[in-house]
Amino acid sequence: MIKQQLLNRIADKSAVIGIVGLGYVGLPLMLRFAEVGYKVLGFDIDQSKVDALMAGKSYIEHISADSIATALERGFEATTDFSRVPEADTLILCVPTPLNKYREPDLSFVLDTMDSLVPYLREGQLVSLESTTYPGTTDEELLPRMESRGLKVGDNAFLVFSPEREDPGNPNFTTRTIPKVCGGVTEACQEIGVALYSAVIDKVVPVSSTRAAEMTKLLENIHRAVNIGLVNEMKIVADKMGIDIHEVIRAAATKPFGFVPYYPGPGLGGHCIPIDPFYLTWKAREYGVNTRFIELAGEVNSNMPDYVVSKVAAALNQRKKSINGSRVLVLGIAYKKNVDDMRESPSVFLMEKLRDLGAEVAYSDPHVPVFPKMREHKFDLKSVALNAETVAGYDCVLLATDHDKFDYAMLKANAQLLVDSRGKYLEPAEHIVKA
Repeated sequence: MIKQQLLNRIADKSAVIGIVGLGYVGLPLMLRFAEVGYKVLGFDIDQSKVDALMAGKSYIEHISADSIATALERGFEATTDFSRVPEADTLILCVPTPLNKYREPDLSFVLDTMDSLVPYLREGQLVSLESTTYPGTTDEELLPRMESRGLKVGDNAFLVFSPEREDPGNPNFTTRTIPKVCGGVTEACQEIGVALYSAVIDKVVPVSSTRAAEMTKLLENIHRAVNIGLVNEMKIVADKMGIDIHEVIRAAATKPFGFVPYYPGPGLGGHCIPIDPFYLTWKAREYGVNTRFIELAGEVNSNMPDYVVSKVAAALNQRKKSINGSRVLVLGIAYKKNVDDMRESPSVFLMEKLRDLGAEVAYSDPHVPVFPKMREHKFDLKSVALNAETVAGYDCVLLATDHDKFDYAMLKANAQLLVDSRGKYLEPAEHIVKA
């Protein structure tokens, strides 16, 4: 029986684990499978990533070169050659799902990847999609593609959706300790999906269908987006009233029940939170439902960079300066503290808006030494080393991402003007403006 054979191979660790997409999601997953003793075959269309991994190098800050080298010793291999797909018993898809310029889901990475796999799929394989998407993607898009190969899903091939839950930079959680949701197209699919992830993750949470699993991931991220939208709006109100919203949140967070603290910022960043809600709003239209909460939160959050820039403009204006011609240093361009991940970072939108208004923009980020190549943003800049002299040379220092590596006392002592969008400075000072 094909199902039992695959379950046996997973159980005795003879199964070859194929991971497609070796980025922030795929790479930690590869390391975990290699760690417990599976042979992992990694696929990526980017030759430079494959070359780096095969040379034992890492291109993600929180993943060490040593861990890559150890995985190679354990049989890990990376390739751009999709004709090797039959070697894998499981194929886990970890590719991006961005939005297009109309804020509609762009499934091209998922579908192109799947189309590249289909000619090489064979009996006895499990395909697992981890990319965040709208409910229905797995059974509407992936299932027909697998069946076009002549495979019978649930009988001689298997398909599940199991959303990623990575939290880069968070030392309290690892791939192993974050519970994993999994939903299968059929019961047999589910059984194999749960068996696979249970081999490397402490707790697997089965749900009744791929759609339920897809919706779970969206709810998690929409919950966060809506609550961040709420505190961002509260921040603007509190600011008008002369109240420090960060002080208020800290006080509210002492309540031992019913309150979860969320923190405002200069916008919403990361691959998930700014994007995922719109997957549901788009799909909901098919059912004649308007998702007003979600869209409102999206609107509030996407307006935050403009709000921060207006605070910079007002602060400079008070000092008889304009943004046009001012030297502005943006501190932190990763989307959140202590990581090198630039995806959807609000800092980049701030930099673009300031540049468009005529500012001479520079940045400092200990995690991002050179401004990376991005699909939609272009800056030819390197991170500025921070010291008393360089900081004092800027008309305005804008704290956008509050990395722990920054010397906040030095910044306060030397900046002419410091605009704080993260609530790091609790004590008021004449040259510090909260944004």
